[in-house]
Amino acid sequence: MELRHVRYFVTTCDAGTVSAAAARLHVTQPGLSRQLRHLEDELGVALFDRAGGRLAPSRIGLALLPAARDLLAKVAEFRTAAGYHAQGRLGRLTIGAPTVTLTDVVAPFIATLAPDDPVADVLNADRLSAVETLALGADLAIGTARPPEPFRSLPLAALPVWAYVPAAHPWSARGEVALEDLLGEPLIVLPASFTAREALDAALLELGATPARTIEAANGTVAQALAAAGRGVAVVSDDPRFGLVPLRVRRLAVRLSAAWDGRHAAATTLEGFAQRLATFVAERYPA
Repeated sequence: MELRHVRYFVTTCDAGTVSAAAARLHVTQPGLSRQLRHLEDELGVALFDRAGGRLAPSRIGLALLPAARDLLAKVAEFRTAAGYHAQGRLGRLTIGAPTVTLTDVVAPFIATLAPDDPVADVLNADRLSAVETLALGADLAIGTARPPEPFRSLPLAALPVWAYVPAAHPWSARGEVALEDLLGEPLIVLPASFTAREALDAALLELGATPARTIEAANGTVAQALAAAGRGVAVVSDDPRFGLVPLRVRRLAVRLSAAWDGRHAAATTLEGFAQRLATFVAERYPA
């Protein structure tokens, strides 16, 4: 089946008559009629009812018309996307990142994009490396490890990991705490797949220390809710909630990088977005 035959079918339905459709398509009326017959023969159905020298969409033709329109729209979308790639441009930008990064970094960044920027989408990449995230369809992958060649990457930021305490806590006026200070406190931590937990575990391993007690929360919001309820100190990288006071944990940070495939047709464009994202993160989370 040729796409032009599908276009002939849709145009004839829209135009109302073969003569009007032939004029729109810049073909002869007899030629258009033959092509429509050919499409019907190929599909094995009558797309039109023919009576009194006139053509009207049949019941089957009307049923198939939406699918024909959708097919032509998909082809047009495919051609547009190919044109963007041929010019090193993007019509759609998919950013993959862990949940907290999507919430606190990527979504706010998307809110700053201009109308002529690509339409942005996200992909959840908990427990995935940058290479695995890109393989799933992301154009940019944000993570804590920089991938090898032929992938490219750009450091985004070293985001602090916070110890969240209620305003009435004795530490609330400190501004920051040492990791050693936390060891005697009940710590509310995240599951092992979260970047803040990864940073905490690595720092504790280097220190050769173990907290006196830990409570594992499902995510950063729940961890802060537990801290607000007085259950302990929440160690997360999320933005503050529930009126808690953030204390920077010294020498503890989540180091983020943006990665993309250097072989991508729009690699230069992706690098530009990575640089814009790095500037945005620096402004949102100043050192």
